[in-house]
Amino acid sequence: MRLAVLDTNVIVSAGITPGGVPAKLIFDWVLNGQVRVVTSPAVVAEYREVVRRPKFRRYGFPPLWLEYLIEESLWLQDPEPWVQPCPDPQDAPFLALAHAAGAWLVTGNGKHFPEAVRNGVTVLSPADYLADLVGA
Repeated sequence: MRLAVLDTNVIVSAGITPGGVPAKLIFDWVLNGQVRVVTSPAVVAEYREVVRRPKFRRYGFPPLWLEYLIEESLWLQDPEPWVQPCPDPQDAPFLALAHAAGAWLVTGNGKHFPEAVRNGVTVLSPADYLADLVGA
């Protein structure tokens, strides 16, 4: 089974566009048990905080499937802080978690994770991750 850390933007995109690639990844692969999402307290706190922002209410947020995804995730403790400075410091916990779990990081904001800060973590867009799954 594949392990993946999902950046918050993947969760948001899946909730906004049910027919899009992030939604296909979550509904067809994660919620069907073919990909295991790795979470930690800090990551779950960010998911829950972001999906409750007023700007997402018009999309029916928080999405009903989010708590199920969280419950079915592989939970790890928050890893040590990431030593490489990221363009957006709020993204560092996702990179640290992926590194600690040996998981791939799936994000719609690849530019927030330049090669120089990855320390060996594979970072893919939802489309590239889905293509890898389908090709496997």
